[in-house]
Amino acid sequence: MTTSQKLSTGVDARNIRNIVLMRPVNSMIEFKQIIGRGTRLFDGKEYFSILDFVDAYKHFSDPEWDGDPIDQTTEPEPQPPKGPGGDEPPIPPEPPIEPRKKLKIKLRDGKEREIQHMIATSFWNADGKPISIQEFMDNMFGAMPEFFKSEEELRKIWSNPTTRNAFLEKIAEKGFGKDELEMLQKMIDAEQSDLFDVLTYISFLTPPISRVERVKQVKEKIFNGLGKQQKEFLDFVLSKYEEKGVEELSEEKLPILLNLKYHAIADAVNALGAVESIRSTFFNFQKNLYAKET
Repeated sequence: MTTSQKLSTGVDARNIRNIVLMRPVNSMIEFKQIIGRGTRLFDGKEYFSILDFVDAYKHFSDPEWDGDPIDQTTEPEPQPPKGPGGDEPPIPPEPPIEPRKKLKIKLRDGKEREIQHMIATSFWNADGKPISIQEFMDNMFGAMPEFFKSEEELRKIWSNPTTRNAFLEKIAEKGFGKDELEMLQKMIDAEQSDLFDVLTYISFLTPPISRVERVKQVKEKIFNGLGKQQKEFLDFVLSKYEEKGVEELSEEKLPILLNLKYHAIADAVNALGAVESIRSTFFNFQKNLYAKET
């Protein structure tokens, strides 16, 4: 064990398998040098591990990570002369933001899925060995038919809070838990989408839509036939769903949502009717939320 500063320029230690970050790394050049110690090729070395205790992983999202190191010796550019009357020259427009780089991964069905080019990830197989994102996605693609055979069957499972919760528990036992689904959500650039969209994209290559767009598509159908108080409550529930995601639609969240909206269950009952009626409304609207658009 040694520090990165001990292994200075010119040292060729190719068999480094573990890098532990225990102090802030403020320089991108130094960060590249530290990570570069682990990227050296060595016979029998298939991967290396980064143990990050200081949130240095954020450097991976910095545009400078993929670019050339900054030349610290470059002379500062001369400032343009001021305009007539000493006015500052107009500020040039910001350069356009480059779209995020994408990688294409081909799964067992022979079709490609796109993921973001550079996100710090950690995926593991059942034996606890690190695996690539392609292996993880391929394993997931192969495992899902055990739980649903079609997109329509998944919609039916997902649109009921009870069956959805049971399904999520079962796939978590197979190594596809909430953390892994949320990581995939980031990688397919669908953080504003439902976890349902992650599953349908991996399994059926269905393009994700945002939660806001999903609500917009079916809100009229959800509200059809409901009274004013029920509409107000479901409008509140949908706003929480748009903000935070599908966990806001679980049965365990219902009393919390009622207290947030009405401050007491008794007041909610006065506005919406009996508890069983409220539960029925809460369950039934989700069938429309996840119904296939026609």
